[in-house]
Amino acid sequence: MPTADLILKNASVITMDSKQPTAQLVAVKNGRIAFVGSMDALEEWQGAGTKVIDCGGKTVTPGFNDAHCHIYSFVRKLLSIDLSAPNIKCIDDIKTIIKRRAEKTAPGEWITATDYNDFTLAEKRHPTRWELDEVAPDNPVVLSHRSLHACVLNSKALAMAGITIASPEPPGAFIGRRVDDGEPNGLLVEMLGYVREHVMPSMEGEELERGIKLANEHYLSQGLTSLQDATFVNDLKRWRYHQYFKVEGMLKSRVYMMFGKETMPQFRADHMGFGSGSHYLRLGAMKIVPSMISDKLHPPQSELIEQVLMAHRAGYQVAIHAVQEKLVEAIVGIYEAVKSQSPDFTSRRHRIEHCAECPPQILERIKRLGLVVTTHPSFAYYSGDRYLATVAPAVIPYLYPMKSFMESGLVITGASDSPVVNNNPIMGIYGGVTRLTASGKRMSPEQCVTAQQVLTMYTTNAAYASHEEHVKGSITAGKYADMVVLSADPTSVPPEKIKDTRVEMTIIGGEIAWEG
Repeated sequence: MPTADLILKNASVITMDSKQPTAQLVAVKNGRIAFVGSMDALEEWQGAGTKVIDCGGKTVTPGFNDAHCHIYSFVRKLLSIDLSAPNIKCIDDIKTIIKRRAEKTAPGEWITATDYNDFTLAEKRHPTRWELDEVAPDNPVVLSHRSLHACVLNSKALAMAGITIASPEPPGAFIGRRVDDGEPNGLLVEMLGYVREHVMPSMEGEELERGIKLANEHYLSQGLTSLQDATFVNDLKRWRYHQYFKVEGMLKSRVYMMFGKETMPQFRADHMGFGSGSHYLRLGAMKIVPSMISDKLHPPQSELIEQVLMAHRAGYQVAIHAVQEKLVEAIVGIYEAVKSQSPDFTSRRHRIEHCAECPPQILERIKRLGLVVTTHPSFAYYSGDRYLATVAPAVIPYLYPMKSFMESGLVITGASDSPVVNNNPIMGIYGGVTRLTASGKRMSPEQCVTAQQVLTMYTTNAAYASHEEHVKGSITAGKYADMVVLSADPTSVPPEKIKDTRVEMTIIGGEIAWEG
């Protein structure tokens, strides 16, 4: 028998493998799990060159897999001014911090800030271009909303974007305007991607590398061994960057990279299909981000059906963004139309991302379709207070209905939508189990699930969602040796203590990638 490269012993292993749910010892060889079992096998696997880690009874789980995040937006967040609560309480706080940055920035250079939240600001509104002009008249300024679905530009940035009083409303988007004369007020809805890709200078060189290194350290500290990047503007250039990051060891977590309809031709021209790539970087689903403004679907239903059919017939998985009930229902209708024309529909494991407002009658249709649903357990904590204050009471019972999702029999994945909220999976487990908001209120407690169920969302189910269950998601012989060592067992500690659990070690491919 070959000796192991790495052994974790005296561990409380939660394998997420139903055939062998627990273990005390894991042996790793050539980057993969070679053995999972009891301490009795230690001598069989230990050799002179084996690295042995005594876990001292601590919990070991499969590495966490964030099934929906945005790597480049997170990098921008790390490199930008942080406008998140509780440090920022009002628009004057925003102006103060932007003014301070403008004083240190050369005229004409961009000033970027992220994570402002109109709900937590004292004024309960978005800042305006004119307020930003007061403190940074000589620099283009962009503030991105915490949701990433809105942004505010000052006058200089609006001019660079070509947005004037005469600008028409872009399809599926919205330009905020002053009531009395229609002058753009700086607020742009569903246009941040356009601003970042076509107006702002792209991140590259030393700046990008610095941001990726910061992101890498953070991801590893959260136990995130896999990331599913759900950004529809991902293109071949970003794919090449990721290849470089992997070779240089700048981003160690495995990446499953989605892309959009507009960038699909780049990959097809490079002879890349669904699943192309390596163990560390794989081409994923075609991401579609429709919108519904004033009850009007954009793109129209017929166009969306054609887009999904095209991707499906080309062998790609499809992942469609849908939050509000009307949009969720519209997307379900589109998938139903595609399924009626596609005998092999379920084999692709098409996805619906977010699926926030999902009443029973829509969930039943999703169940018949066999869609994979990507949801956000930690939103109850990070966004629950806003939901309770702004969402109609009749909607709350089916807002991110975790228990209903799990009981449906569908494959439900856990995700952060980072940088929208903190990407710590432990907070996802805490949010799913308690449904407690940051202020301690409970949001639809009848939708609470167990810690084991949420752990499933972040491990085995997330691997299934990306068609990778054969190589990741559980601590099973033959799979990648991606694991985390935790300070406590989130499935057995009291619910209120789950959020105190810390990642102590992150292992990727049998190598210790991070240690706290």
